Amino acid sequence: MKPQAKKLVQFDWAIKTLLRREANFPILEGFLSELLHTTVKIESLLESESNKSHSKDKSNRVDVFAKLGNGERVIIEVQCERQWDFLSRMLYGVSKVVVEYLKEGDSYGVIPRVISVNIVYFDLGQGEDYIYHGTTHFKGIHKKDLLQLSEKEKEHYPANVNQLSHVFPEYYVLKVSGFDLHVRDTLDEWIYALKESEVKPEFKAQGIREASQQLTLLNLSEEERAAYDRYIGDMRVSRSTLESSFSEGKAEGKAEVVLNMHQLGLPIAEIAKLAKLSLEQVEGILKLAA
Repeated sequence: MKPQAKKLVQFDWAIKTLLRREANFPILEGFLSELLHTTVKIESLLESESNKSHSKDKSNRVDVFAKLGNGERVIIEVQCERQWDFLSRMLYGVSKVVVEYLKEGDSYGVIPRVISVNIVYFDLGQGEDYIYHGTTHFKGIHKKDLLQLSEKEKEHYPANVNQLSHVFPEYYVLKVSGFDLHVRDTLDEWIYALKESEVKPEFKAQGIREASQQLTLLNLSEEERAAYDRYIGDMRVSRSTLESSFSEGKAEGKAEVVLNMHQLGLPIAEIAKLAKLSLEQVEGILKLAA
């Protein structure tokens, strides 16, 4: 019999729960190694308020201290979200990590490089790709040259922070909803798993086998399964409530409901259909709220 694809729990829920366990670090390590194209070894979760699990916490996020293949130690923030103000949340999350890491009396130069990995399940911004990478550069207005660290300035930073862009956070944005399910390489295997919550038998990406074993629905304890079912149920109720308000033709609060549906990850075309609005009207509401 041909091996069947394994169905996984949704990654945003896993980040709040299963992936915080040291035994499951190889899953995150594999995913990050494929994304960053270097070996990633998680040394610990950051001891910060951001990493604490609260029953009312709506943030699907984990911050880790990790060692890269070249020996550099970095802070990596991984978060999954479904809200329209996500770009601002990216900025807030990284800023919070930096502030919490810096102890009183420390010099600013001790802050390691911060890599922010953001997995989004909605149509964020405008762009045709599904994986984006961003760094900070300072370009001369007149000479058009790039500002660099001097040799003396490099002495005040960790050894691997040897260029100015490494002083500032580095961002990755994975627009999962924009992935066409055509797997081209091992990183795409992970994107497929993130979008479909499924691992195919032929996948060979780093950490993907561990994910297929530890993140399967069948592997959950009764307590975990109950918590997961509540999470999925809450999402479905939210979507159903929003859809019902549209079907009844309610006009008041339409803009707010459009934003809420967008936060839940519904495609713009589906929002427009439920709201009985044009694509231009929905895009206009989202643009004004940005």
